[in-house]
Amino acid sequence: MTQRIPILFAEDDVSLRRVAEYNLQNAGYDVTVATDGEDAWRRFQKSEADLVVTDLAMPGIDGFELLKRVKKQAPDTEVIIITAHGTVDRAVEAMKAGAFDFITKPFEFDVLRLTIERALERRHLRSENLRLKSELTDRFRPDNIVGVSAGMRRVFDLIARVAPVDTNVLILGESGTGKELIARAIHYHGPRKGGPFVAVNCGALPHDLVESELFGVQRGAFTGADADRQGRFERANGGTLFLDEITDLPTDVQVKLLRALQEREIERLGGGEPVSVDVRFVCATNSDIEQAVKDEDFRHDLYFRINVVTIHIPPLRERTEDIEPLARTFLQRYGASKVTLDPAALAALRAYHWPGNVRELENAIERAIVLREQNDRISLADLPTEITGQPGQTDTSASDTSTPSSLPEDGIDFFSLEKSLLEQALARANGNRTRAARLLGMTRQTLLYRLRKFGIDQR
Repeated sequence: MTQRIPILFAEDDVSLRRVAEYNLQNAGYDVTVATDGEDAWRRFQKSEADLVVTDLAMPGIDGFELLKRVKKQAPDTEVIIITAHGTVDRAVEAMKAGAFDFITKPFEFDVLRLTIERALERRHLRSENLRLKSELTDRFRPDNIVGVSAGMRRVFDLIARVAPVDTNVLILGESGTGKELIARAIHYHGPRKGGPFVAVNCGALPHDLVESELFGVQRGAFTGADADRQGRFERANGGTLFLDEITDLPTDVQVKLLRALQEREIERLGGGEPVSVDVRFVCATNSDIEQAVKDEDFRHDLYFRINVVTIHIPPLRERTEDIEPLARTFLQRYGASKVTLDPAALAALRAYHWPGNVRELENAIERAIVLREQNDRISLADLPTEITGQPGQTDTSASDTSTPSSLPEDGIDFFSLEKSLLEQALARANGNRTRAARLLGMTRQTLLYRLRKFGIDQR
């Protein structure tokens, strides 16, 4: 049986009070009625209601005073004001003080019912938002990030030190090491955890759109800009702005970013008045940022500004003791907590070089769970061939290939051959990297690693 939502209805007009009680009970609410403000306040203190509907003009404690007391004791309780035409201005004041809405007498019951539904929906959304934020805070606790190695213990120590301090942080690490995970842990355990966390992959933004995405657009800035549009800075106001792959930012945008860091204000594309922003900056890159500064691809003054505290996440190949606990975590995440890893499979995971780092390990475990031959375990045969070093089953229908099946007497140019195979796979998959990886029998992350290795355009 669905629990009836408790509503307190305060009204000194006997006739209106009885009609409202009857209609609200028929609508499925658990209604408590009060004859005036004093009565309403006593009843509310005994048993808090999810929503209060109160007449504004009542003897003794009026609706405005009742609103203030309710909001002080239970800020999440919504309050709807009933007012006569002559006191609408007073009702508007009540809304500024926290009332959800007001309705004027005389009113149809359907109007009251719909207003109550909207008020309860807002209360539910606020409650759900708080619940989700609480779950996120719990999920991104440093002790929930898996790692037993000395390198990861240093990372956890730095998170604990920098999270409570509203300072800029630079996170360094290869692709797939979990830089955004660390950034979120800093946010959700810092003073801004109640604010938004806005993540931006600078490398994924087209260069001609970077400025507008970050700083927003002023109305009339260009054809089609018919309204002001907030950028990521403004969306992150009061919270954390995470700029991933920051070294990919164009030089002209770096200048604007430096000013935003220094002055705590931005200008939207197209000019206009500066907009104040109150955000914490956490940046990350998988590139050699110091070399980028030396090569003048990244401004040295911006580098010093973002590099107040540096957290370096070691690659997975340098912390092999983390592989087993990570693998078991992924088994649990994908509903296979009772599935075991064969010793040979675990040894292969530890021996692999992991170019895609933790992300590649997660993909490998997920794939093994789906394709495993035995329900209770993952064996060596269940792992991708690039990890095991063993050839998989071959589709004989696809045996028509120019790739040599044995090494010629005079040898081959392996570098050129591998690059050619990557380019052919991309062409055959029409640029779809997931399909290209499948054609080559490797994970998507391994493919991306090899594309970077050969300098092949990934767009």
